[in-house]
Amino acid sequence: MATDIIVPTLGESVSDATIARWIKKAGDAVAADEPVVELETDKVTLEVPSPVAGQLSELVVAEGDTVEVGALLARVEAGKGASAQAAKPETPAAKSEAPAPKAAPAPASKVDAHPLSPAVRRLVEENNLNPENITGTGVDGRLTKADVLAAMKAPAPATASQAPRSLATSQTPRQTPRDIDAAREERVPMSKLRRVIAGRLKEAQNNAAMLTTFNEVDMTELMALRASYRTEFENTHQVRLGFMGMFVQASVMALREFPAVNAEIDGNDIIYKNYYNIGVAVGTPQGLVVPVIKGAEEMNLAEVERTIGDFGMRARDGKIAPDDMAGGTFTISNGGVYGSLMSTPILNPPQSGILGMHKIEKRAVVVDDVIVIRPMMYLALSYDHRIIDGREAVSFLARVKDLVEDPRRLLIGV
Repeated sequence: MATDIIVPTLGESVSDATIARWIKKAGDAVAADEPVVELETDKVTLEVPSPVAGQLSELVVAEGDTVEVGALLARVEAGKGASAQAAKPETPAAKSEAPAPKAAPAPASKVDAHPLSPAVRRLVEENNLNPENITGTGVDGRLTKADVLAAMKAPAPATASQAPRSLATSQTPRQTPRDIDAAREERVPMSKLRRVIAGRLKEAQNNAAMLTTFNEVDMTELMALRASYRTEFENTHQVRLGFMGMFVQASVMALREFPAVNAEIDGNDIIYKNYYNIGVAVGTPQGLVVPVIKGAEEMNLAEVERTIGDFGMRARDGKIAPDDMAGGTFTISNGGVYGSLMSTPILNPPQSGILGMHKIEKRAVVVDDVIVIRPMMYLALSYDHRIIDGREAVSFLARVKDLVEDPRRLLIGV
């Protein structure tokens, strides 16, 4: 009996995904809970497993297609082996093609080379579109549902040069490179995650009245505290003691005092959030992800560090789930781990504030009228000036500075 594999729930506010790649091919034997396909959403990449053991009998959609929650991905014949693998097609597109030797001449058109998926064909036929005039961004140039929808909205048929430019922040036409340079270029479609990152960052710049204020922090006391108790802390709690946990706790205390930095705009209203879900930006090969520490105000330092460590490991393995990145109220980004000395972080909509940490560097500073060498870090707070006044932003950052420079305040809450 055939068992359907469908698109699972993808998380808050996520309704569709792109088929990134098929891990298994039609005819392959699969075990229960073994991943068969990789989906890419606008927030994360996730694997969909087979619900039963058997043989993957049919792939309903092709790589590059856009699918909605609950859509049929594939079918598994429960209990069957892989004996029929050679007789099964490898992809939905392959079912409509006659086998041909590798040396056969190329098809006359791209539609012949890459037959349309059912969803794409239906859109094309219903809207009287010519698929030859639509640039495909799927695997091997296949047309995806997103390509057709974009073509329907465009005033003219998309071309190879127009497709990437619609996602760019600049509308300047691309200059044609010299032949010798063009031969060394490689055009790769943006992943869905990268497209959404680009769109959200540009949205933040376009919609928010974004400003950045800076301060610098003397890390002497915090570094001394970490050096004194690091080994004991790690032996007791079985988790690494870093600086991020301290900054999360300092941010929560400062957000309590300046609630506008933890708020968001909704139409003509301001929503003040009396809970503190702190997003921690993590870089991955696929792009930036921001998993969220839910209820950070209720956690002690060890719990915060354990959550951050878990996020880091799962981000490297591509295991961050959509729900992990939902519901943030404030974000912290640490460009210092990459060597950044100073930057202006961009807001993570609909949040109104983001704190940027940077590289710790020894500098000459004046303390009690004496020039001394201290480990210093620049801090940056980017904020939405529509709801956060300069006084609030500067005071928030100064409060974080005070708490970090005298970490005993974090312990007694003053």
